[in-house]
Amino acid sequence: MDVVLDDTDIKILSLIQGNARISNADLAREVNMAPSAVLERVKKLEQKKVIIQYNAVINPAAVQQKLLAFIFIKSKEGFTCSTDMAKKLAAIPEVQEVHHIAGEDCFLVKVRTADSAGLMQLMRNKLQKIPNILSTKTTIVLETAKEDHQLVIPKKNETA
Repeated sequence: MDVVLDDTDIKILSLIQGNARISNADLAREVNMAPSAVLERVKKLEQKKVIIQYNAVINPAAVQQKLLAFIFIKSKEGFTCSTDMAKKLAAIPEVQEVHHIAGEDCFLVKVRTADSAGLMQLMRNKLQKIPNILSTKTTIVLETAKEDHQLVIPKKNETA
């Protein structure tokens, strides 16, 4: 996807990413533009799929999702892991991320559950039912030093 972004687009993206609830008036003030012009820019960024969605980041512990784990999944299909398996993994509510990876395994999956019993239930009742999973390796996170959902948005002159 080759989308050309100017300095104003980049500033808008940085501001929205920092606070998705920023008002259009505040956004316009920050980029020194008329609110109508900023609104048009934001709509174009949405249409071009630069801005995909707006989210609230929720503390997992507040909703009893205290256990974070990463599961490496090896498929019987080998390196040609199917998109069907990826879709089945992505359809599991506890699964937050599904990554097709290079190396011995096919997928790296990030999951959150209430506790180890919830993780075991996920493995037995959901993952085990997906055809062609050869093996899994699970890593449980003990403590998180950093978890950031924001991208580094390079300045216009930093892009290569």
